[in-house]
Amino acid sequence: MLQFILKRLLHVIPILLGVSLLTFLLMALSPGNYFTTLSQNPQVSPETIAQLQAQFHLDKPWYVQYVFWLANLLRGNFGYSMAYNIPATALIISRLWNTFVLAFTAMIIAWSVAVPLGIWAAVKKDSWIDHLCSLIAFTGLSIPDILLSLLALWFAAATGWFPVGGAQSPLHDFMSPMQQLWDRVHHLILPALVLAASDLAGIMRRMRSCLLDTLRAEYVTAARARGLGEGRVIWKHALRNAINPLLTIFGYSLAGLLSGAFIVENIMAWPGLGRLTIQAFFAKDSYLVVDCVVMATALLVAGNFIADLLLAWSDPRIRLQ
Repeated sequence: MLQFILKRLLHVIPILLGVSLLTFLLMALSPGNYFTTLSQNPQVSPETIAQLQAQFHLDKPWYVQYVFWLANLLRGNFGYSMAYNIPATALIISRLWNTFVLAFTAMIIAWSVAVPLGIWAAVKKDSWIDHLCSLIAFTGLSIPDILLSLLALWFAAATGWFPVGGAQSPLHDFMSPMQQLWDRVHHLILPALVLAASDLAGIMRRMRSCLLDTLRAEYVTAARARGLGEGRVIWKHALRNAINPLLTIFGYSLAGLLSGAFIVENIMAWPGLGRLTIQAFFAKDSYLVVDCVVMATALLVAGNFIADLLLAWSDPRIRLQ
């Protein structure tokens, strides 16, 4: 098992290097940089612009900038944000935590609702319960995240039940600890529900399909022939094998949540990594863009790594291969 883990970890290094290098290249191909707009200000002299560009190595080719960025990264330094005028490390950590909280909450909602509904739909195949679950899945897959986010914002503004944007209230620092906790949860509920909607539908359909296929297997028929109760056949014999294919989509589920979080964060004004990436891109803050993309990729890789570990734990044949 240790060898299996080490192999997976070694695959992470070239992926992150490749993503960072490609991002640097794409940012270099786009016209201008952060100081291009600043140079149009008559109060800023060309000498000052040239000095600032030299300070951030923007006067050098993109591959030289990449070497400087990589050297700083190896020392644990993500560089300096030109747009926010603060160290990028503190900025990214705070936004990364918000994105993680949003995606993790959405994942808990999606999996805790989708798996029981998928099992229920499979057990009650062709009943009104099955048709209702299919309708929920079809609705969740049909509505885009953009439209659902806009509808959620309209609902929050019309009812006043949920805050419209942000991760906390302006008076958050003056609240008691319990009030601060509820304030954060209150702001989190609506974006997490929106983000979980499409993922919930896909997981539920997959759970239903896998369990139906497993219930038709010969060993399940043999278990029934031995006189075992239907509940024991489903929960002890069929469900574990039906769950295995779901573990393979865990990493893809996290990837979908993170990509969906970029949309939800920007529409619903959630201060996460996705919103920071878009703001940094429009500000031409190239180093911050690369930092955000690399951190987002690291989260995706971590999701796939966890999925591999779960599969290896569930099926020993994967570890042997």
